[in-house]
Formats: sequence, C-alpha cells, structure tokens
Amino acid sequence: MIQALRIMYMTCVVVLATAVPAMAQAGEGGGISLGALGAGITIIGAGFGIGRIGGSAVEAIARQPEAVGKIQTAMIISAALIEGAAFFALIICMI
Repeated sequence: MIQALRIMYMTCVVVLATAVPAMAQAGEGGGISLGALGAGITIIGAGFGIGRIGGSAVEAIARQPEAVGKIQTAMIISAALIEGAAFFALIICMI
C-alpha cells in the first residue's frame, strides 16, 4: 500500500512538473488544459479503485468459494458506482 501511494505521488509530481511549462506557453492552443489534466487524474483514480475492488473480490472468492454470488454482486455494484462518479467528474472537468 505504501509503495502504491509513493508511485501515485511521484506520478502526480511528474505530471504537474511537466504541465507547468506547457501551460506557460503563449498563444491559443498551446499547452495542456486544466480540464484535460483533471480528466486524466480522474481516470487514473477510477482505474485504481476498480482494480482494488477486483483484486479484493478475487481474494475473497478464494477464501470463501461458496459466497461467489454475493461477492460478485457487491463488486459489480461498487464498480458501477465508481464508474458513475468518474463519469460525473469527467463531465465537470470538460465543462
């Protein structure tokens, strides 16, 4: 967990460090927009969350194979909620 947080932290630092010079360019169309940066961070977060849900579900199924139906249902509902929140955040970033 600590290593994953360090990787996420370093990724954010690299993205922000490279975005500053790109946004400082003069003229229209130069650089990266803040909406695109927010959309990228949203997608990364949603992917990370859904990946954790999938991994935890597989571990839970391996421990209790008789509870497959309940685990899969909870996993699908949780993934759908994360996707909905990510979609909402993408819409907000693009506006």
